[in-house]
Amino acid sequence: MGIYLHEMKRGRMGLLAWGCVIGGMIALCLLLYPELTKEGASIQAAIESMGTFTAAFGADRLNYAELMGFYGIYGGCMLGIGGIFYAAVLGTGMLEKEEREHTAEFLLTHPVSRSQVVTEKLLAMISQMLLLNGMVILLSVVSFCIIGEKPDWHDFFLFHGAQIVMQFEILCICFGISAFLKKGATSAGIGIAAALYFLGVFGNITEKAEFVTYITPYTYADGANVIPAGELDIKLVMLGMVYAVIGLIAAYGKYTRKDIC
Repeated sequence: MGIYLHEMKRGRMGLLAWGCVIGGMIALCLLLYPELTKEGASIQAAIESMGTFTAAFGADRLNYAELMGFYGIYGGCMLGIGGIFYAAVLGTGMLEKEEREHTAEFLLTHPVSRSQVVTEKLLAMISQMLLLNGMVILLSVVSFCIIGEKPDWHDFFLFHGAQIVMQFEILCICFGISAFLKKGATSAGIGIAAALYFLGVFGNITEKAEFVTYITPYTYADGANVIPAGELDIKLVMLGMVYAVIGLIAAYGKYTRKDIC
């Protein structure tokens, strides 16, 4: 597990930075919640009057004046965007950096197979992704305690579970793509994450874009869908896992046969 430990050590500062920024922003919003809810009815009315903008971010399906509605809007936006960008950066950079920094040849001189290299790097990415979400959850729970509010724990953990599944899907897709690229993989990964996010926003605006629900993981991970329903759309989750498996197969298949130079 030498490669795994090396990658965990190598990525610790990035993990800490992403976790503190995402978790800190959510915590800040939660600390402002008691003051904002004093004008909850008027703010909710203002949000609902924004029409298309309201629908784009799912605010028309969540009650701003309720804790989990508030959390779904702000937490969903910050963790939804920050989480997938972190997953994209992790997924695309884990294999690419070895070639970019010209360390791949040295790594492969060690008594480890290429498939083991891919496996240990994958485990390191998943571990870092879970630690990021753990930091965000911890900061959110601490913030709940500070403001003296108790969320619906079922909805809270269901929402975070959906976010983790979405991040895993994007991580695996980007991991697979990075195996085919020597340069520019990170930019491609961020572009893919952004495109999937805006597809989700587009799907919220119009029912005519129902096809995007089968493309973007935002559909099953969006707090505006998860929290009111109290459950995940299993069919869409399973479809997302199919995309993830395809990404992993591509990563293993390409990297184990790739001409490293």
